[in-house]
Amino acid sequence: MNPNLVYRVSGGDERRGGPGPGDAGRQKAGPAPASIGLWAFMGVVSSLFALFLTAYAMRMDSPDWHAVALPWQVWLSTALLAAGSGVMLAAARASRAGRFQRAHRALRLGGLAAAAFVSSQLWAWQALLAIHVVPANNPAGSFFYLLTAMHGLHVLGGLVGWAVAMRAAPGSVGSTLRITLCARYWHFLLAVWVALLAALGWLTPEFVRFICGRG
Repeated sequence: MNPNLVYRVSGGDERRGGPGPGDAGRQKAGPAPASIGLWAFMGVVSSLFALFLTAYAMRMDSPDWHAVALPWQVWLSTALLAAGSGVMLAAARASRAGRFQRAHRALRLGGLAAAAFVSSQLWAWQALLAIHVVPANNPAGSFFYLLTAMHGLHVLGGLVGWAVAMRAAPGSVGSTLRITLCARYWHFLLAVWVALLAALGWLTPEFVRFICGRG
């Protein structure tokens, strides 16, 4: 393998290695395998959540459906996830600019925000359980627990990748790549969360019937 082969993160994020003697102009660049793998994973997860949301919309037309008011904790969760996404973006930019200590500080904050997000979701579940909204007595409540639990599991999975990025040597090509991929995944988690909230909070049986041509 050519020792000067380097990878770049899709979207233009690139770290170049210095050419060796006689190798000027022979460097190659291509998408990092980890970057391609993350895109593929996010595509699969998007399809999974799309299927869940389709089932959610279809189930809304049943006579036993009773809408569940979202607990206020979900807005706290949204703020924490948005903050985490923002600092992850800052971490990626700082790492690419060579400000590695700043990058790791931002990366650490992003992980703490994600952990706080999971805690706030458990708090939201506790608030619903306190008013007797349990998975067994209302399909709307069941879907709330299912969708938020699935999202929470993907956040926990992201924290595993975050821990790996935290352990990487600051300033290395691998560190910059890992931080950039963490930032991309956090943006994805935020986008999925917003879609879930839109469905859980504002999708109605009347709107579903209208979209399906049954209104």
